[in-house]
Amino acid sequence: MTEPGTVLITGPTRNLGRHAALAVAGRPDGQRPDLLLVGRAGRDLTAVADEARALGARVHEIGCDLASLADVRAAAATVRGLLAAGAVRPLRALVANAGTMSPDTRRASPDGYEMTFAVNYLAHAQLIGDLLGSFTAPARVVLLGSNTYHANFWRKLLGVAEAEWADPAELARPATGGKAPGMAASGVAYSNAKLAILYYAHELQRRAGAGINVSVFEPGWMPGTALGRGTPKAFQAIGRALGRIPGVSAPWRSGPLLAAMALDDKWAHLRDGAFVLKTKPTEVQPVAHDRDRERRLWEATTELLQRAGASR
Repeated sequence: MTEPGTVLITGPTRNLGRHAALAVAGRPDGQRPDLLLVGRAGRDLTAVADEARALGARVHEIGCDLASLADVRAAAATVRGLLAAGAVRPLRALVANAGTMSPDTRRASPDGYEMTFAVNYLAHAQLIGDLLGSFTAPARVVLLGSNTYHANFWRKLLGVAEAEWADPAELARPATGGKAPGMAASGVAYSNAKLAILYYAHELQRRAGAGINVSVFEPGWMPGTALGRGTPKAFQAIGRALGRIPGVSAPWRSGPLLAAMALDDKWAHLRDGAFVLKTKPTEVQPVAHDRDRERRLWEATTELLQRAGASR
C-alpha cells in the first residue's frame, strides 16, 4: 500500500465534509494520513480539527472563505509552504467537498461571480490548479458531484432542477433585476455547477499527468443538510423531514465513503472523471461527455480566474 501522505479536504466543518474528515482521522495507525482542513476560520473549523487530533491525526487548519478566490490562492500558498517545510507528508489526495446553493442567483461572490458557481466550481478549480504541481504520485483528486446535472422521472416528479448549460462566462454572471429569481433558478444554478464539475474532471484528467487520478463522488440525496442553509425556513424544515426517511443518504453514512474514495486501494484505479454513486461506479449520461464544452470550460475558467486575480 502507498504511504498515506497528506489529504486535503475543503468544507470540513459540517455534514459530509466533517464526517469524511473524521473518517480519515480515524483510520488505523500506519494508514492514517496527515490532514489539511480548508474551510472558514472559526469555532467550527477548530472543533473538527480537535476531534480529528483526538483520533490520532496530525492536523493543520487552513482558514479560507472559498467564496473568495484571493482566500483560495492564499490557502494554496499555505499548503505549498507546509509541504516545502516538511511540516506535512507528501500530498496524496485532495477532496473538493465544499459547496453551497445560494437562494438568490443575483448574489455575487467577492470576485463578482454568481455565488453557487463560484464556491462549488471556481474555488476548486483555483485550488487544484494552484496545487497541481505539488502532488506526489500516485495521487487522487476527488470532486463532489450530483445527479442533479440531469433529470430522470423521479427528479422531475419531485421538481428537482436539472442543468441548463450555457457558456461558462454566462454561468458565472450573477442574475440581474430587482426581484429574486426564486428557488427554481437556484436549483438550476446548482445543477449547472455540478455539470461543470463533470466537464472539468474529464479535462483535468487530460492535463494532470499520469500520476494523478481524477474521480467524482455522488454521496446520494441528503436533504436537510447545511447546503440549503440560506433557503427559506420552511424549505429547510421540509428538507430535515425528508432526511428522516429510511434509505435516504445521510452525512454520517456518506462521509466515510467519500474518505474511502481518497484513500482505499479499492478505488486506486479510478480516473478520467469516473463517477461513483455512493459505492457504485456509474456511467454518466451522454450530456456529461462533451469535448467542446470541456475545452471551452477550461478556457473560460482560466479567463475567469485570471480576471479575479488581476482585479486584486
